Formats: sequence, structure tokens, C-alpha cells
Amino acid sequence: MHFDLTDLRLFLHVVEAGSITAGATRAGLALASASTRIRGMEEQAGVPLLERGRRGVGPTPAGRTLLRHARLVTGQMEQMRGEMGEYARGLRGCVRLLANTAAAAEFLPELLADFLRANPNVDVDLGERPSPEVARAVAEEEAEVGIAAGHADFSGLEALPFRTDRLVLITPLDHPLAGRGRVTLSETMDFEFVGLSDESALGGHLAGHAARVGGRMRTRVRVRGLDTTCRMVALGAGIAVVPEAAARRWDTQDTLAMVRMEDPWAERQLVVLVRRLDALSPHAGKLAEHLAGQREMAGLAMGDPTG
Repeated sequence: MHFDLTDLRLFLHVVEAGSITAGATRAGLALASASTRIRGMEEQAGVPLLERGRRGVGPTPAGRTLLRHARLVTGQMEQMRGEMGEYARGLRGCVRLLANTAAAAEFLPELLADFLRANPNVDVDLGERPSPEVARAVAEEEAEVGIAAGHADFSGLEALPFRTDRLVLITPLDHPLAGRGRVTLSETMDFEFVGLSDESALGGHLAGHAARVGGRMRTRVRVRGLDTTCRMVALGAGIAVVPEAAARRWDTQDTLAMVRMEDPWAERQLVVLVRRLDALSPHAGKLAEHLAGQREMAGLAMGDPTG
């Protein structure tokens, strides 16, 4: 069946008016055209949609089903038209924001909540990608704003300071590495890991560094989310590398050990990326300035994880 919006609106008007003639008038159609459309709808449905009587017309059981769907479809179309009109008038906007795992999971929830409360006419479409892909997407205008670590290529982009993100090794309290003050990723290759799912930007980042030191992380299980990772480690399922902010936020009762990573890539400066700040849409400009301007308020004091 292929009912178009004119068909659906006509059917609604006819049922509400109780008359094909009155329904045609409300729909702005000639009576002959309206009658032809109603017959065509019934032929496509294979059943009568209207009961004709001396006092007018009413929906059949099949017609009542069509009426319910017609109201849903036309209501959604009207809602869409209204929202799109707000965008066209500049009253509403949507900003595409991409971020790496640490930023998306640890730093952005509070910052975005504050921004959305202060800007009820702006929506944010947040996606998670590895830092190099975030930078590429901003450069190619797939996203207006990005948050990436300093190892990405920022050529041709403006970078605003955001946060310092430190990766740490977390282990069960009784693990052989738990008492170490510092450790490198290569020293962990003989142990079993709790890893993040393939969709996680951090998971791919760590796998790349493991390959560069000639190793492969022995991942026993892959989970979604940093909280789940910390919980699995605390329960003895393996070890993991996570942002220090995530470990400290989750481990409020000292149920796991944190060991500082000595690898130079483990401490990362996160930045807000845009093509040109002065060329952003007003909504994207507001978001970029909010993220860069709030870095001290949402920052976490990064002390020695073993202290």
C-alpha cells in the first residue's frame, strides 16, 4: 500500500467531518478528486475503509486502524515541520560533537548537561571515535567540534586546551602488579586483560600501542563502558588500562589497585578541535567556548595513583 500524506490527511478530514464532501472541502480538494482518492485507498487496502449511510460516513474496523496510523503519521510530520522551521529561522540548532573515550565517558557528561540546560534550543549529537579519527572528521567537516588527545594530527585546525587525561593500570588488590609503583604496557603482556568492546576508541588505541611494543593484549572478556571494566577488574577477572578519572570515580572503597603507566603516551593533553572558531555556527561556537572555558571547573586533580 502506498498512501501519501494527501490521502492520509483527506481520510482524517472525511472521518472527522463525517462526510466526504465536507472532508474534501477541509482538505482543499474537489469532491470528484477526493472520491477518487478514497476509492483508490480502499482498492489498495483490499477492504472498505468507510461505511456509507444516509447520515454520512464513518470508519470501518479497517478504517479505524488506518485512522490511528494516519493520526500518528500526520502528527509526526507536523512536529517535524515545526522543528525544521525552528532550524530554518535560526531558533534551534544541532551540533555534531566527536570525542575520544576518556572525554566522552569522563569529562563530557557534566559539561554537556550544563550546556544543554543553559541552551534549551541546541541539541548535541555526540559520537565516540579514536583521537586521530576525531581530528580527521573535524578537518573534513563531518563534525563541527571534536575532543582529541595530543597525539592526533591537528594540521589546519584550531586547538583549545581542554583537560589532562592520564591512563593508569588497574588490577585486583592481590595481583602481582598491584604493589608496583610504575609499570610499562610491555610489562603487562603476560597477564590477562579485561578489555573494552570493539566500538570503544580507547580499546583500539591500546591495541595499537601493544602492537608497537611487539605484544598482544590477552583479553579474556570485552565489556561496554569503563564502570563495567573497573568492576570486572575488582572482581578478579583481569587487569585493565583506563583513564585515572574513571578508576578514581568508580573505586571509592579501595577495591582495586592503581599503578602509574610509565609509557609517554599514557599522559595525554586533550584539546577541543574546530576548523576555525570564527567560522563556526553560533550554536557550535557556543559549545566550543563552553567546553574550553570550563576546563578548570570540571578538571580533576591528578595525584600519584599509588599515593
